[in-house]
Amino acid sequence: MTASNTTVFFGAIVNPARRALEYLPQAAIGVREGEIVFFDRHAESASASAATHNIKNFDTVDLSKTTSFLFPGFIDTHIHAPQYPNSGIFGKTTLLDWLTTYTFPLESSLKDPKIAQDVYSRVVKKTLANGTTTAAYYATVHVESTKKLADICLSQGQRALVGRVCMDQNTPDYYRDASVEEAKKSDREVVEYIQSLNKPDRILPIITPRFAPSCTGEIMSWQGDYAQKNNLHIQTHISENKGEIAWVKELYPACKSYADTYHQHGLLTEKTLLAHAIYLTDEELNLVEQQKCGLSHCPISNSSLTSGEFHARKILDRNIPFGLGTDVSGGYAPSILSTARHGLLVSRHVAMKSENDADKLSVDEVLYLATLGGAEALKLDSKIGSFEVGKKFDAQQIDLETNGSPVDIFDWELPISEGNKLENLVHKWLFNGDDRNTSTVWVNGDKVVTK
Repeated sequence: MTASNTTVFFGAIVNPARRALEYLPQAAIGVREGEIVFFDRHAESASASAATHNIKNFDTVDLSKTTSFLFPGFIDTHIHAPQYPNSGIFGKTTLLDWLTTYTFPLESSLKDPKIAQDVYSRVVKKTLANGTTTAAYYATVHVESTKKLADICLSQGQRALVGRVCMDQNTPDYYRDASVEEAKKSDREVVEYIQSLNKPDRILPIITPRFAPSCTGEIMSWQGDYAQKNNLHIQTHISENKGEIAWVKELYPACKSYADTYHQHGLLTEKTLLAHAIYLTDEELNLVEQQKCGLSHCPISNSSLTSGEFHARKILDRNIPFGLGTDVSGGYAPSILSTARHGLLVSRHVAMKSENDADKLSVDEVLYLATLGGAEALKLDSKIGSFEVGKKFDAQQIDLETNGSPVDIFDWELPISEGNKLENLVHKWLFNGDDRNTSTVWVNGDKVVTK
């Protein structure tokens, strides 16, 4: 795509809107310098749409192949970049022993810049190939390695929030911040470095206290104050595991709850993203809603580590935005498509227990959560998450007949311009598809993946 020209994308387009999906068999989107300048939901052709908008010089991306459609890029609201080599490795452990057995030793090894370069290059490449155009990354405690993750996201073209993990208590001596002052210095250095890249539309810093048990009250209070003064995003974990919740109560007895622990230290803001949130009480949910925080639902991880079942319908019924997180490597898959599929199935297990069909999520809902829901949770929905005029063009072309495609399409399912056939193919993609079906990925209008 040339910077001086408009590019018109023409063909089948699927777009999240109002917690559902728009199925548009023949539509056109105009993109100039990474931004959507028009969106015709019903179009005769690329040239007809361009003429309607007085555009004479344009390139065309024809998506009108019978089994191909355009979909917004996925947003991964919770992923641990240094844990990528451990994907699929969790043995018989649950959260707290998994951290000490598998996670802390691996993360500590990324102090070596060569290891960090290798791991981070691969995880960014892999997530992009799976259609993830934006990711909220946890790095490690190491300053230089965290800077390297930001550099790699920028060089490979992925939009990202990058956070240095803060831990100054209850973690192994070989892998923790040496002191509160050292933690403050490290956080400031990472934030200032990412800001110095001067790419706020592409890479943002995010303050990252790992979770309350690994952080002293002193450092959490400083982080809350620092984030609010500098208008920074915050990410952390909450109520993932019952043992973890009991531990927080023991460590912070003056706080009414896990959520209140963060609140009393200034960490619950409208730019805060809380991962897991399986066991939040109604009182805690009221607090989260009042503070306008977002949540990240990590269904694969919650199942893999037997942490519990997130009640998605309960959250959707409230004014609390949430998206999906792979939670690599507690979650074994770096794919938001797989995460959406698992999230739909977890909601059915919740419904089987409650005997209430309303607890089930639909295909439309989980794919909304995979895109616009994640943008809303990160407070980035004015820029990304769906196709709308004025938003950035982050997209993936889905082709259900690529070489080796796991999806079989039959003649009677075509053409997708008839009836609900496009909707049926999107359903098949959710349940049967994988990264082989993601043929092209664009971030900010730039083509970053071509298969």
